[in-house]
Amino acid sequence: MTNRDQILSTLARVLLPDGGDLVSRDMVRALSVEGGQVRFVIEAESPAQARGMDQVRATAEAAVRALPGVAGVSVVLTAHAPAARGGAPGAAPAGQPPTLTIGRHPTPQAGPAPVPGVQRILAIGSGKGGVGKSTVTSNLAVALAREGRRVGLLDADIHGPSQPRMMGVSKRPASPDGKTIIPLRAHGVTMMSIGLMVDPDKAVVWRGPMLMGALQQMLGQVEWGPLDVLLVDLPPGTGDVQLSLCQKTDLTGAIIVSTPQDVALIDARKAIDMFNTLKTPVIGLIENMSLFICPNCGHESHIFGHGGVAAEAAALGVPLLGTLPIDLETRLAGDAGTPVAAGEGPMAAAWRQIARGLIAGGMA
Repeated sequence: MTNRDQILSTLARVLLPDGGDLVSRDMVRALSVEGGQVRFVIEAESPAQARGMDQVRATAEAAVRALPGVAGVSVVLTAHAPAARGGAPGAAPAGQPPTLTIGRHPTPQAGPAPVPGVQRILAIGSGKGGVGKSTVTSNLAVALAREGRRVGLLDADIHGPSQPRMMGVSKRPASPDGKTIIPLRAHGVTMMSIGLMVDPDKAVVWRGPMLMGALQQMLGQVEWGPLDVLLVDLPPGTGDVQLSLCQKTDLTGAIIVSTPQDVALIDARKAIDMFNTLKTPVIGLIENMSLFICPNCGHESHIFGHGGVAAEAAALGVPLLGTLPIDLETRLAGDAGTPVAAGEGPMAAAWRQIARGLIAGGMA
């Protein structure tokens, strides 16, 4: 049976018109091998480059299909970041930052509004920081994309945006007219973060109205395109961003992330109460850092306790969507900009199981 390394070796022989190959140019994303079925994404560096790569895609598909044990191949050709539409009034010169600025007081809005083109919006929240909420959001987004869903990721943790690092993107989004924001793409996911619009070394020192206005901009001015689901990575707590999102956006529901320890659960209950108060259904809980498995001896240690989130989910009558261990590979992958769900192995399989559960339940 052909394995991942053999496929990458084969794709390294697929040459690009402008030099290099698919692997050396880091264009192969979301490669999966399951029962003879091979799937991967070719992510071009720009839409212009992608338009000239149909033959490259066909060559790559044929080369992989010819490998022993391969029963089927699915290849998607996409671009890293949509280009700014030229000729629009007020468009910034090529290579220059957009004239658009993020952060203003919110504009009046009658009530909850949908985001054009987006079928479902899921908020990923927690009562406190440090429970792995952003890691959950990035990996869940990638896992859903690998299941064939059209996925968006909005990093709404405005004071502490971490998704650019976790998703491996740093390019500033384009704005063709000073109003519209063109989001970036990474690992099959369309994404936007305040961290892409500000100096990463500078603190965002804003009061509530500025936070609310920035959230409104990133929801309403970003060209998300047609999406099956948009995941919103919320900041910790129950503050202005959460309130604005629930009151001004047509949310499908919320997922709560917590560790099993009592201190985290106390704050998770507050987050659950907030969503209930704001009439946003909590569709499930995820227990993160559930246990630690020693890589040397295989011993399981329940560092933060055991079963607390499962008991909370049972008490609330909502699903426990998954339990995830403390895992070194997950941390290293997030720091490196390629979520562990984009690869293969036990952790990637765990993320895909959660994603499949959401899809089966009609939530993604």
